Amino acid sequence: MGCSTLLLASAVSTLGGLVFGYELGIISGALLQLKAEFRLSCVQQEALVSSVLIGALFASTVGGCLIDRHGRRNAILLSNILILTGSLVLLISSYPVLVVGRITVGFAMCISSMSCCIFVSEMVPTNRRGFLVTLYEAGITVGILAAYAINYLLSQSRRGWRWMFGLAVVPTLVQLVSIRFLPSSTKDSVSCNLMNPTETSETEDSKVSCSTRSVQYDSRSLFQSKDNMRTRTMIGLGLVLFQQFSGQPNVLFYASTIFHSVGFQSNASAVLASMGLGLVKVIATLTSMVFSDRVGRRPLLIGGCSIMALCLVTIGLLSGPSLMNAKRLCDSEEFSVNTTDLPQFPAGHRSVVDTPLDESHRLLHNNTQVGGKPLDPGPESSSIMVNWVILLCMMAVVSAYSIGFGPMTWILLSEIFPAAVRGRAFAFTSCFNWAANLLVTCTFLNVIETIGLSKVFLLYGLTAMAAGIFFYFLLPETKGKTLEEIDQELRLNRFHPSERCCGCVSRRHSSPQYQRVHCQVSTSG
Repeated sequence: MGCSTLLLASAVSTLGGLVFGYELGIISGALLQLKAEFRLSCVQQEALVSSVLIGALFASTVGGCLIDRHGRRNAILLSNILILTGSLVLLISSYPVLVVGRITVGFAMCISSMSCCIFVSEMVPTNRRGFLVTLYEAGITVGILAAYAINYLLSQSRRGWRWMFGLAVVPTLVQLVSIRFLPSSTKDSVSCNLMNPTETSETEDSKVSCSTRSVQYDSRSLFQSKDNMRTRTMIGLGLVLFQQFSGQPNVLFYASTIFHSVGFQSNASAVLASMGLGLVKVIATLTSMVFSDRVGRRPLLIGGCSIMALCLVTIGLLSGPSLMNAKRLCDSEEFSVNTTDLPQFPAGHRSVVDTPLDESHRLLHNNTQVGGKPLDPGPESSSIMVNWVILLCMMAVVSAYSIGFGPMTWILLSEIFPAAVRGRAFAFTSCFNWAANLLVTCTFLNVIETIGLSKVFLLYGLTAMAAGIFFYFLLPETKGKTLEEIDQELRLNRFHPSERCCGCVSRRHSSPQYQRVHCQVSTSG
C-alpha cells in the first residue's frame, strides 16, 4: 500500500473520530439552552441526551453484518450520509424532532466507529498499529474539545444550540470527499496471491485476513471455546462494560451540569470548566498515542483504571454538600428564572444564558436549600478550594480514561478477534457498549436525586477499581505483534498476564512458527 493511501486512510479515521467526539460533547452545552427553551423535565433531558445512544445501540445490532458483507469503506460512506441527514433534522425547533435527529446521528456514529477502527487496523504496519488506530480516539478528543469551545462561544447566544448541532456537517463533508479516494476494502489493497516471505509486517497483517477468511465463523462462534473465542469475547465485554459503568459518559454529557452543581455559578463558567476537561483529554490522548506501541496496551489500561478509581472516590467524598445532593435542579424553571422576582416568559423566549451572571448566582444561592433552610456553605475560601480540587480530580479522571480506556479499547477490539468475524465481534461488543452507555446516561439525574452525587461518584470509583483487577488477571499484551501472531497465540491460549511468558514479549521480526517453538522450549525449561 502506498504511503499516501495509508495517510489518507488515517486522516479519514481521524475525521470520523472528530465527528464522533463533537456529537458526544456538544449536548453538554446545548442542554443548558434546550432545557430552558423547551422547559424540559428531568426525563425529557435524559431522553434527549440518551437518544444518540439509542441510535448507536440499534446500529450495533446490524452494523457488524454490514461491515463484513459490504466492506469498511461503504460503511463509512453510509455513516457520512446519515450524519448529514441527522444534523439537518436537528435544526428544527421541535423536541420530538430533536430526539429523532439525535437517534439518526447516533446510528451513524456507531457505524463509523466500528468501520474506521477495523479499516485502519487491517491496513497499517504492525509497529505503528497502536499509534494509527489511536488517531481515531485522538479525533474524538479533539471533537469533544471543539464541541466545548463552540458551547462556550455560543453560550450567550439565543438559540445558539442550532449552530452547535449544525457545525458537525463541516468535518463530515471533508470525510465524505476523502473516502472516495480509498479502496473499497482492505482486501482490495493487497493481493492475496502475491505474498512472499520478504514482505513487510503490513503485508503479513493482510495475509492473515486472507487466510482466516477460509475459516468459517458465525455469531455463535463468539460464545464457543474453539479457538479461545469465549475468552476473547469476555475480554471485549470487559473493555466496553467497565468503561461505561465507571461513569465516563456522564462526565462528558453532563460536564457543565456537574460543574454548575458543585459551585461554578454561571453557565459560562461551567462550560469554560468543561473546555478545560476537553483540553486535558486531548493532551492525554496524544500522550497515549506516543506510548501505546512502546509501553504497551496492558500497563496503560491498568494504570488508567487505578488513577480513575482514586480520583472518582475523591470527588465522591468532596461533593457531599453539592447542590445536586441537596435539591433536584434538572427542571428548567429552577435554573432559568426566579418566579417571585421576574416576569413569566413563554417557552422559547428566555433561556438560561439570557439571565445575567449576578442574577444567576443569586438564583443558585436561593435554590441551595433543604426543607426551606439554606445550606451552610462554610467559609468561602474553603468552598473555592473544594471546587478547584474537584476540577483537578475531574481532569485527572478524564486524563486517565484518555490514556487507558479511551484508545486501548479501540485498539484491542480491533486486534483480538479473527478477521473473518471481526466486524460482527466488534458490533457485538459495541452493542453492550452502547446499551451500558444508555443505561448509565439516561438514569444519571434520577439516580443522583435518589442517592446523591457523592454516592454516585463513589460507586464509579469502585467500578474502576474492579476494572483494574479484571484486566490485571485476564488482559493479554498485544504490542509489537502482527494480527496473525495475536490470533495464533490466542488460538493456542498462550497469552499470560506476566511478561515472563513469551506470549507477552514483542518479536516483530520473528515468524509465528519460531515463536511457537520458543514458547515450548522456554515453558519446558
